[in-house]
Amino acid sequence: MGKTMSTRKVELVIEAPTTLPTQNLHRSMKILGTLLITLSAVSPASSVFIIIPGIVQTAGSGAFLSMILAAVIGVCMSLVYAELASAFPLTGGEYAIVGRLVGPLAGFIVLGVNTLSSILIPAVFALGLSSYLTVLFPHLEAVPTAVVSVILATLISTLNIRSNAVITGTFLVIEVLALVLLVVFGLVHVNRPITDLIFHPIMLGTNGLVRTPVGLIGMGVTIAIFAYNGYGSAVYFGEEMHDATKKIGHAILMALGITVLCELAPLTAVLLGAPDLKSLFGSSNMFGDFIASRAGSTMNTFISLGIALAIFNAMIACILAAARMVFSTARDNVWPLGIDDLLVQTHPRFHSPHIATLLCGAFAVGACFVNETVLFVITGTGLVAIYAAICYAVMLGRKQRTTDHGHYRMPLFPLAPITAILMLFYVIYANWQDPVIGRPSLLTTLGVIIASAVYYLFVLRRKGAWVLRGPED
Repeated sequence: MGKTMSTRKVELVIEAPTTLPTQNLHRSMKILGTLLITLSAVSPASSVFIIIPGIVQTAGSGAFLSMILAAVIGVCMSLVYAELASAFPLTGGEYAIVGRLVGPLAGFIVLGVNTLSSILIPAVFALGLSSYLTVLFPHLEAVPTAVVSVILATLISTLNIRSNAVITGTFLVIEVLALVLLVVFGLVHVNRPITDLIFHPIMLGTNGLVRTPVGLIGMGVTIAIFAYNGYGSAVYFGEEMHDATKKIGHAILMALGITVLCELAPLTAVLLGAPDLKSLFGSSNMFGDFIASRAGSTMNTFISLGIALAIFNAMIACILAAARMVFSTARDNVWPLGIDDLLVQTHPRFHSPHIATLLCGAFAVGACFVNETVLFVITGTGLVAIYAAICYAVMLGRKQRTTDHGHYRMPLFPLAPITAILMLFYVIYANWQDPVIGRPSLLTTLGVIIASAVYYLFVLRRKGAWVLRGPED
């Protein structure tokens, strides 16, 4: 195995002389800290109140089945992430793993897709923050609120990773409490059996409630995949975690399990407890209206503030992950004109990639001035390309035995990656049917893939500058 891995490294890595002042991140977190930050990046409450209503509007009570099917895909992808992260717990995340297993071109394409979406996602969160703060501040404007929140989240993200684990963990407790209350309000008075959600899903049609077509349940799955996404972000903190090779796979699997529970339980409770599904499906703020009807406007205000806090928490976690990926790119000689020397530095006290963090925050602030629809188009389907790449990478790693040193091995291999790839084809098909966001998003992702390939082939490869490194280097 050692000989195989050594030979593979020579094939994949373009060595080049360098004088970069590479600094390693500080291993200070246990599995709990990694889990808290990862769950904050997923932000279950944000998914429940922002993404899941879109699934309900698409599939009605069939949203329950959509979330169940998406959870199956989530299990497949979490197994893939767990095996790869156990073998390569690198802060570069997906691009560092794909680059080592598939090759530098594929790795750089994943880097291009992931960098764009990772830097812009905090702005997407931030632009939705003001709508939940208006319960106390009715005249807040979206863009100024987004800018201020991104700046605050960025400054917090420059702190020590353990401090960020405590901060995000505290916010996460409040977020989960809001979801628990929603479950209680739904189950305190159940109006229909759960078998109705399974065998008789209905939705709002032109003339009232109608049976949900199977196709629309499938469309709901494509949205639900994104609602669960984020459990794999644990890999970005692998270089700051004790015993990462042994524990990071378990952190990913636990993150997926908790995410499914925190998102599926509130949806199920509301669908079972809503007195009138027609009114629920037709509401522009279905969960907020449901809470107000069950517990009054004061409780709705409290929940709204909890969601605002969840969104802010997600911004912190996303900036933390994006900054570590950018730090890794500097360590790998991606940037020209000496920018690598700057971005690879870590704070002498906090041991955080503070300059990379500030850069990610600056780009996110700029993105706050971009139309939300444009942001959705840019970030929408990049995840599909990344999922497909790591599914192929895990199968190639097993075949060539380059992941044999990992401590976690998924069961029933290759069922998980093959199932996920098949479902990704359906996601692509479903997005292509949407001419407003889905189709432009797919074309944008294709454009980023082509641009990344061109930059690697005609810039990085020619000058021999890109070197895949890890903390041991």
